[in-house]
Formats: sequence, structure tokens, C-alpha cells
Amino acid sequence: MTKTREEKIAKLSKSVEDFLKAIGKSPGTYPELIDTPVNACSMWLDDLLDGYDWDPKAILASGSEISGESDLVIVRDVFFHSTCPHHLLPYHGIAHVAYIPDGRIVGLSKIVRLLDCFAHRLILQEEIGRSVTEALVTHLGAKGAACLLDVEQLCMVIRGVRKPGSRSVTVGYAGSMSTDRAAKMEFLTTINAAE
Repeated sequence: MTKTREEKIAKLSKSVEDFLKAIGKSPGTYPELIDTPVNACSMWLDDLLDGYDWDPKAILASGSEISGESDLVIVRDVFFHSTCPHHLLPYHGIAHVAYIPDGRIVGLSKIVRLLDCFAHRLILQEEIGRSVTEALVTHLGAKGAACLLDVEQLCMVIRGVRKPGSRSVTVGYAGSMSTDRAAKMEFLTTINAAE
């Protein structure tokens, strides 16, 4: 049985309240923490983990038919955020997504929604790129797809090696773009053209 949002908030709020009590910061003792359990749970459900509620196939369903050969479609410099499954810390960066149409295209905002569908989960950076490209090939019918993510991982900034400004870059390819060197070069050249 699927829980309602209110049921999820109630259960999660209790967990956050227990966490605060465990570190000696009971919401009943600290007035600034009274609304924290509900606020934190709303943020997790509505902003950080809402991607689990989205269906990539449905996002890409409302495309338009096109005729003839199509050039590479690129949506670049898209800010996104996600959450590391190892430490539950957020990370953020810029995404560049491309695909080679094969008879169908979608509105450019659908590419951004597809990115958020996967990014708004507990997921590794590498898996986001792979998931986006595979969805474009599988659900849109693209000949090939690419996704480059340039990210600042808070796991590396505020803990561990503590290296602010460090970036991790991953590239995922699917379909024909896995092997088509010319398409890869066009993608990489285009996303760097304005820098």
C-alpha cells in the first residue's frame, strides 16, 4: 500500500526528532528546532528525493515526429543537484545532455525534467549520466545520447579530504554515441565552445 505524503511526513518527522534528541538537541528544549522535523522531511520529499515519483518514460512520451536526418540536440549548462547515497550529503553542478534524434524530438524542458528525475534520488553521479542517456535511447528512441556532469561533491568539501573547489567530471554515453567518435567530438566541442 502506497503511503500518502502526510503519512510519510509523520513517520519521517519522528525519525528526525529522534535524531535531534540523540545529539542532545530536543525540539522541545530548543525553540528554533520546533519546526525542524517537518521542515526537514518536506525538503527531503519535495526537493531532494522527488525523482522517485517521476517516470522517465512518461517524461519523454510527448514528443514530436520529425522527418529526415537530424543533427545533435544539446541542452547545456543545466544546474542540478543530487544526494550522495554514501553520506546523504548533497552535491551540485552543471549538466550537458545531448541526443541524436531518430524520428522524434521532445521539448527541451523535458530533457531538464529527465535529468532531475534521476538526480533527485539517492544516486551516484556516474549513475545519473548513465540513466539519462539510456532513457533517451530507450524511451525517446534516440540513436545515441551523451550526458556530461561537472560536479562539486560536498563529501569532498566538508568532510574527508576537505578540498573546496575540487570538481568531478563524468560522461555517460548510450546507443550510437558510445562508439561514434565524430558525434562525441561534436558534443564535447559544442559544450566547451562558450567557455
